[in-house]
Amino acid sequence: MNLTPFPALPLVEWQDTAQTLHMWTQIVGKIRLALTPKVNQWWNVPLYVTARGLTTSPMPYGDRAFQIDFDLVEHRLDLKCDDGRTESIELRPQSVADFYADVMKTLGMLGIDVKIWTMPVEIPDPIPFEKDDKHASYDAVYANRFWQILVQVDRIFYEFRSRFTGKCSPVHFFWGSFDLAVTRFSGRPAEPKPDADLITRFSYNAELSSVGFWPGGAGFEGPMFYSYTFPEPAGFREQKVLSPAAFYDGNLGEFLLKYDDVRDAADPRSAILDFAQTTYEAGARLQGWPLERFELEEAAKTAAADADPSQPISEMASSKAPNAGG
Repeated sequence: MNLTPFPALPLVEWQDTAQTLHMWTQIVGKIRLALTPKVNQWWNVPLYVTARGLTTSPMPYGDRAFQIDFDLVEHRLDLKCDDGRTESIELRPQSVADFYADVMKTLGMLGIDVKIWTMPVEIPDPIPFEKDDKHASYDAVYANRFWQILVQVDRIFYEFRSRFTGKCSPVHFFWGSFDLAVTRFSGRPAEPKPDADLITRFSYNAELSSVGFWPGGAGFEGPMFYSYTFPEPAGFREQKVLSPAAFYDGNLGEFLLKYDDVRDAADPRSAILDFAQTTYEAGARLQGWPLERFELEEAAKTAAADADPSQPISEMASSKAPNAGG
């Protein structure tokens, strides 16, 4: 295992693996989609970063619960049930069709019958899972590197998320677009574009600011951090952001920061946080968000101003806790 916090991830070296793993995560993600109640902005469908890979988190199945985990350390797909039963599938070079068949067979062994729509989403020229013999690569070294980067980005995005007191998504991995993202909301509705499909209409029905990490593709030959505001306010693309290497891409309608520029930075954590914060502020200010009200420090000041000044904060907190002091 490469223990460098931000290892190199040149797309040209693992593109076939990335495309195959993308389809595998779509299969697992669609199982979660089929079994969970719909949540705003599709928050019921993503995967989550773990200390070993990615997970669905527990999913209901009748009176039972189970979860599916990608273990990108030992390279297994683990299917775990709340009754103690566990089955595993080795992650190795194999076609999407074979992987799909293995997953469905293994679910059947656990007494779980799930029907999913087998057409991949959010990619050009999709091939139904059961017919996809084109994507069949798995380079364990690069799959592990990708996960290592997700671990680092996940913790930094959670730090960024913690500063915001308004409605905010979890940090989650969208298997459709194959990226890790966190999204803040102003609390006001927005109109999706008239030609938006179902996925987009349900994703973009509110003012939002989103930052994410994507491994590249579709003409981008390397991993990127991105940030955008929806709806894009006038003047957004002309805004100056703190990260000198960041730039606005007119085709995507997003600010981008190359992962390799982050790797080369003296402090990669600060480079990511600065990019996230200043692109958020640029869009939110133009949309008229109440920025100070959403900042954690401002919220703490307001709470302190409303508190009893004669009582220390630590005692006020403990006095509100159930059975405080025994």
